[in-house]
Amino acid sequence: MFKSIEYRLRLYLFLLILSVAGAVFYIVHEIYIYSGFFLFLLFVSLRQLYINYNKFNKNILFLLNALDNGDYSFKFTEAKLSRRERELNQMMNRIKDILTKARQETIENEKFTSLVIESVPTGIIILDENNRVRMTNRAVNKLLGLPVFTHINQLKVLDESYPQLFRELKYDDHVQIKIINERETVQLSLRLSGIGLKNKNFKVITLNSIGNELEAKEMESWIRLIKVMTHEIMNSIAPITSLTDTLLFSYKTLPPDNMSGEELRQNTIEAFETINRTAGELISFVQSYRKFTGIPTPEKSMIPLKRVLDHVLSLEKQQLDENNITIEIIPENISLSVNINEAQIIQVLVNLIKNAVEAMNNHDNGKIRIVVSEKNGRVYVDVCNNGNPIPEDIVPNIFIPFFTTKDTGTGIGLSISRYIMRLHGGNLKYYTANDWTVFSMIFQPS
Repeated sequence: MFKSIEYRLRLYLFLLILSVAGAVFYIVHEIYIYSGFFLFLLFVSLRQLYINYNKFNKNILFLLNALDNGDYSFKFTEAKLSRRERELNQMMNRIKDILTKARQETIENEKFTSLVIESVPTGIIILDENNRVRMTNRAVNKLLGLPVFTHINQLKVLDESYPQLFRELKYDDHVQIKIINERETVQLSLRLSGIGLKNKNFKVITLNSIGNELEAKEMESWIRLIKVMTHEIMNSIAPITSLTDTLLFSYKTLPPDNMSGEELRQNTIEAFETINRTAGELISFVQSYRKFTGIPTPEKSMIPLKRVLDHVLSLEKQQLDENNITIEIIPENISLSVNINEAQIIQVLVNLIKNAVEAMNNHDNGKIRIVVSEKNGRVYVDVCNNGNPIPEDIVPNIFIPFFTTKDTGTGIGLSISRYIMRLHGGNLKYYTANDWTVFSMIFQPS
């Protein structure tokens, strides 16, 4: 096809040169009859060149212009044409079809990429060279706690320094910030990367929640410590207990020879009894800590929350009545179900209610509220009390194993409760709201 077009162009160019040369020659020799013929031939050659240009090149130019403008709706006719013209139009239609398919695949890939970006838990903010927000995903709104994020100055709602922090973020920086909302404090890690697109540079800021990871690592470290501690103490205490049992038996069955011997024997018995009692208490003490590391992986199933709460209230009814504490569940008719190990979650709720009762400390008009809600697929069970709040200097330590301010108690209740929630893929958070102390059990979507 292209050779045919090339042959035609060569033929018309040859005729053009020949007609120009002949016309000039005969005009110079004043033979006007022949010169008129060559002028006519010149006109025909020019006309044919123009027709061929329009016939082939204008369609190619139209194709290129249409593709440049993103118009893929055209189609070149393939009927009532010469064989060469029909072949050319078929070729250009095929080019258009190939490019249309490639464009459609690109659009589908962009949609898929956009869907992936919207689905990831990492927040993604794209800023242009002037720090204008060009794009964000849903995770950004969730992590920042903002319903809409379209301008960097909106970060002032969270902290006055945050807009400037985001503007001045450097590529090698590892910045962590805290977002305080009505339910919890979220710790975020910020990272900056760059991308070039259409001769423009864009900044890509990623936001990752690291609070859960930090808490999980902290809990894991404590568990390792407890396992080592219990192993070493038990290995040391067990032989002492066994030995004192044997010695006590021997001395109690040994007949006294005289008074001084009897005294010595009695003193020895008392000493060994003291050692035995202390060792027994220490073993009991260590065994209480062993409970922390002995919690099994929960076997979960979908359980109605109302059933769980009714069971907890029946268990704690006597204690609540004795302390003259009223308890209410909001809302009264709960239809939510959660994927849990029922026994373990009951243990957490019982522990939280007991702590709430202790916080009342003969408080007049003591109240406990259990508020159930759902937000962004998460289920929240907030155990609230109007007793004495936890002192600010103690709050950072309340979930640390063995930490306690009570005269009695092991200090592992809240640690175990949070650990159980962690095993369920959720969390246990503490905050205060309107003079209420709140422990919020957070269940992730199943």
